[in-house]
Amino acid sequence: MAIRRELFAGEVLYRQGEPTDCAWLVERGQVELVAVHGRRTTRHGVFGPGELIGEIGLLDGAPHSATATAVGDAVLMSVEREQFVERLNGADPILRTLVDSLLGRIRSLVATLPQDVPLPPADVPADDPVERIGIDKMRLEAQLRDALRSGTLDVRYQPIYDIAAARVGGYEALVRWELPGRGAVSPAEFIRLAEETSLIVPVGEYVLDRVLEVLVALRDAGADPLPSIAVNLSARQLVEPGMAQQVVARVRSAELPAGALKLEVTESRMLDYAPVAAVMAHCRAHGLPFALDDFGTGYSNLTHLHALDFEFIKVDQAFARHMFDSPRAMAMVEAIVAMAHALGAQVICEGVETREQLQRLRELGVEHAQGYLIGKAVEAAAVLSGEAAREGADAARL
Repeated sequence: MAIRRELFAGEVLYRQGEPTDCAWLVERGQVELVAVHGRRTTRHGVFGPGELIGEIGLLDGAPHSATATAVGDAVLMSVEREQFVERLNGADPILRTLVDSLLGRIRSLVATLPQDVPLPPADVPADDPVERIGIDKMRLEAQLRDALRSGTLDVRYQPIYDIAAARVGGYEALVRWELPGRGAVSPAEFIRLAEETSLIVPVGEYVLDRVLEVLVALRDAGADPLPSIAVNLSARQLVEPGMAQQVVARVRSAELPAGALKLEVTESRMLDYAPVAAVMAHCRAHGLPFALDDFGTGYSNLTHLHALDFEFIKVDQAFARHMFDSPRAMAMVEAIVAMAHALGAQVICEGVETREQLQRLRELGVEHAQGYLIGKAVEAAAVLSGEAAREGADAARL
């Protein structure tokens, strides 16, 4: 289904009685809804930018109750049925029951009204702030689906410095999204939105495919040694049925050496240790190591380190940035490094911005550094040309 529709004046978007397969957000222009029942014609109103039409039928599968016609030139964005159904199915059972009951009563009431009684509008403008937030979220979700279909999500690569070897030994893949008319969308915002639905799975697959393309291109170009690239997985992605097999199959199909692709797990209270441990064991058996990301903040839990066998522990950037400002921050870095090494894990320290910080990490025996000193996230072309690796090594040279 097309995610966007452009209508000319008088063009019909959908007709009364047609199956409901999506709702529509008016982006530009106006659309009028008109219902005809026998000799009675009911005009439900004219809807403009930011207003939602056709959503009632998505909830119960009923056909459209009115015909939608463009008043002038208009642009609309589709909101697919699965967006509604997935969120409704994931809601509290009491809420689902109330919604189903309310919809049933509305349909029954409308069916029993006399022919000469005006029908209430099926769709009304959203004036409530909470409803407005919901519509904005639906718009962003629809736009994210469109970005996945059109391949307009951008994957960038931040270099990771191998301190002992004094070279850039790998990269972390970071997904970025530029939205026309809005600019950069915060990764925290759209990743959180994706995690609320099954969208996080195709987003993860999209990033993985781009990363594998870069690794294959580097290998075919004769990169020696081949740098590793880390891909971050959410707790939901990690335990998605079949996820581990899909990742392994993709890497195997690309014929990449062990360790070329690394998987990062973001700290989360949602980690379910038994299935996560099984996924990690399967991936590790096929040459895919794991890193625990952002350790030291958020939902940091020593059980993560006790119950799950990580090859790498990434110290959150907050500690490195304040190592020389706060004795406590320095002490925390030292303690985390000592603990990680005692567990047999290597340490990657994020947020490294100065040579002094890098030197102190070297003294502590930290294996890897990541941060603006080494380099910001760059496009794939800079990785493939070797420019990112050269600049990162030059910047970090002590």
